[in-house]
Amino acid sequence: MEGESGESKSSQRRVGLLYDERMCKHHTPDGVHHPENPNRIRAIWNKLQEAAIPQRCVVLNAKEAEDKYLLSVHTRNHVNLIKNISSNEFDLQRNFIASKFNSIYLNEGSSEAAYLAAGSVIEVAERVAKGELNSAFAIVRPPGHHAEEDEAMGFCLYNNVATAASFLLNERPELGINKILIVDWDVHHGNGTQKMFWKDNRVLFFSVHRHDFGTFYPANDDGFYTMIGEGPGAGYNINVPWENGRCGDADYLAVWDHILLPVAKEFGPDIIIISAGFDAAAGDPLGGCRVTPYGYSIMLKKLMDFAQGKIVLVLEGGYNLESISNSVLACMKVLLEDQPVTGAPEAYPFESTWRVIQAVRCELGAYWSTLADELLTKLTSLKAPPLHTILSSDSEAEDIVSEKLESVGEDVIERLSKLQVENGESELGIAASWRPEFSKIDVWYATFGSNMWKPRFFCYIEGGQVEGMQKLCTGSKDKTLPQPEDILWKTYPHRLFFGRESSLTWGRGGTAFLNPKSSNQDQAHLLLYKITLEQFNDVLFQENGLDIDSPSPFFDLSHLNSVVNENFLTLEGIEKGLYNTVLYLGKERDLPIMTMTCSVSVFNKFKSGELPTVGAAVTYANILKRGLVEGELLSNEEAEAYIHEASTKPLRLPLQKNSQPMIQTKLCCFI
Repeated sequence: MEGESGESKSSQRRVGLLYDERMCKHHTPDGVHHPENPNRIRAIWNKLQEAAIPQRCVVLNAKEAEDKYLLSVHTRNHVNLIKNISSNEFDLQRNFIASKFNSIYLNEGSSEAAYLAAGSVIEVAERVAKGELNSAFAIVRPPGHHAEEDEAMGFCLYNNVATAASFLLNERPELGINKILIVDWDVHHGNGTQKMFWKDNRVLFFSVHRHDFGTFYPANDDGFYTMIGEGPGAGYNINVPWENGRCGDADYLAVWDHILLPVAKEFGPDIIIISAGFDAAAGDPLGGCRVTPYGYSIMLKKLMDFAQGKIVLVLEGGYNLESISNSVLACMKVLLEDQPVTGAPEAYPFESTWRVIQAVRCELGAYWSTLADELLTKLTSLKAPPLHTILSSDSEAEDIVSEKLESVGEDVIERLSKLQVENGESELGIAASWRPEFSKIDVWYATFGSNMWKPRFFCYIEGGQVEGMQKLCTGSKDKTLPQPEDILWKTYPHRLFFGRESSLTWGRGGTAFLNPKSSNQDQAHLLLYKITLEQFNDVLFQENGLDIDSPSPFFDLSHLNSVVNENFLTLEGIEKGLYNTVLYLGKERDLPIMTMTCSVSVFNKFKSGELPTVGAAVTYANILKRGLVEGELLSNEEAEAYIHEASTKPLRLPLQKNSQPMIQTKLCCFI
């Protein structure tokens, strides 16, 4: 019921708050778990009720959007599809249609929820624009910032924020809203919103997000800092693409102070709409960043100085129920002008953050005079210790592992941070004494992916790159290559498959994995290289995105004994890497044969559909084919058939009688 309760609002800001249980009707068919689920908004609402926030707000009713407003940013075909997808006539086709989109599920409640989400954002935006409310928060789902003109994607059906912005600009000119600042602080790039205002200088679109050189969802170049708009909109599209995860309060506030706030002052918006995703929050299972409720509150507080405080926050992503609830509560306290949330940012941003800030300012300096000056070296020299991880060719896993994510090298960082220098010699130098011993121990490294092509594998030994690779390999400390007689083919009863959406080296498409467990029904071809145990560790480091300058090996002699007895072993310290499990395959010339693949638990996530199985990237598949053909194991046609079967054959076992099929999607991605 719309209204307000408690003491009079005459002496304080009038803050709108919108929540409607009907938006919980959108959920996965058959109750299959999904990170974007109804409990997200329920948890937020419960947290706000516990803090007595709704009693201090104007609680608004949800309203369905009218088609004519949706059509200002979406095509007629798209609107018709979302409008009718929950009707009975689509009961037999709904799951199939959903599978054609990128990370979308649909059910009998999806249409109503999508219309309520879009219409509710229009409602609160109009109330704030009219001055009936000073600000508002729309707790809505499904989210919207990935939805494009003619396509649902990334959990988003309609673009809620873009629909509301277009409504204010084009349908209510009497409200005097001529310039809108859209701030997207969701950890993923707001590709849909960007495209809808690409040529429109009435909207300044600002997005800060993980980009990871184009490998983090949506895994393209749309979110790069060179994407600045076109025509009249040139300069009105600002992207701040993080190069890595673990960015926190200090990184975001540096971007606010040195990019967003100066440009906002020069732009002079009449209203601000925030695509408020909270998946950059500390503890989020998908984002891998570290923003705290304090950080979000300060980011919002700084924006309150513009547009007379006319701000509309619209929920986007965020999948840790505790993090998202606490972050929304912190923002609501800012809107209500409570005492600020206590806390303090990390001392300094990452070095990569300053590098990105400088690049953005350089790119946009011609459009915004406030960005034309270069930042002082004295300022940019204040930076956090560097991450002791590098992003590897086949191991950038943070964007798809659906569990609490931290850097794959966190244990390495912790160990390095504890090193002390004594008598002029560091512990790092002492710890590296493992290398001489390990250089005398020979093993067989069995390869099933791109390393089957010898020139590509030699990059892991000598360093460098080959055609099709977009990133250099660091190489091993010992750059001795295996002799021709120490390279041979073998076939093993393990399932080869392709997973992940993209990789730094090969671009969009899957890369190769083996099921750690064997099966007589499966057959995989592997090329074996005889290398040293030291080199094996250096390949292991590179496959999992770690610096080879480690004080200790991840795979030592005790691990070697264990894996021989247990067949496979998931290594401590790199649990979040996808090539974190050493698989023992037997012996050749009395030397152990081992490969690296995903853990059993990760394989089960691929098998269940929780993680995406995706056909091999074109360049990656060509490298595999060259390895098989030039290695004289298969003909060109046989190699193509082998790769095709691995790419298309389902991982799931045949359904038993009366069992329910799992939802299948073309790709798995995150807002």
